[in-house]
Amino acid sequence: MLILIAGPYRSGTNDDAGLMRKNLDYLESVALPLFRKGHMPMIGEWAALPLIKLAGSIAPGDAAWEEIQYPVAHRLIEKCDAVFRLEGASKGADNDVKIARERGLPVYYRVEDVPVIS
Repeated sequence: MLILIAGPYRSGTNDDAGLMRKNLDYLESVALPLFRKGHMPMIGEWAALPLIKLAGSIAPGDAAWEEIQYPVAHRLIEKCDAVFRLEGASKGADNDVKIARERGLPVYYRVEDVPVIS
């Protein structure tokens, strides 16, 4: 399965770059375990951040950021087979889960619950 990893990125950081990087590290912490279970992990920021930079964003929340950040996740969900929701407050991740459920996609909260594909 292509699994979108959803969790806090900007939430709770007050736009501090170091804290946002720490949140990205947290998101990435489940990517390898999901891959090793036979799936393809995806994080919206992996696709969004290069586009945001190319669009000329200079700060989180500016026009270029808003144009790209959440629409990337929404487009990815259209291609994904499941969502993995990490703990932590995040309106964006909560919305990803909402969209996944509306589409009938499984939402996982623990790596142990994700099936192994051989």
